[in-house]
Amino acid sequence: MSDSIRFLLDESRIPKYWYNLAADLPAPPPPPLHPGTLQPLGPDDLAPLFPMSLIQQEVSLDLDFAFQAHFLLD
Repeated sequence: MSDSIRFLLDESRIPKYWYNLAADLPAPPPPPLHPGTLQPLGPDDLAPLFPMSLIQQEVSLDLDFAFQAHFLLD
């Protein structure tokens, strides 16, 4: 088993905004592949694991995407 590394931050140091790097890439990143079929996963494949709003954020290429951490902390 490998050693794990943890970074514990005070609440005041937790980032409040994130920048969507995918919006600035020269080409969109490849989609994740289904382990059984090796075909690209669609939103319906990810829905049992993640809320649809999170899936939409993950595939978004919008440059103005920013997410406030206080939603996660509440």
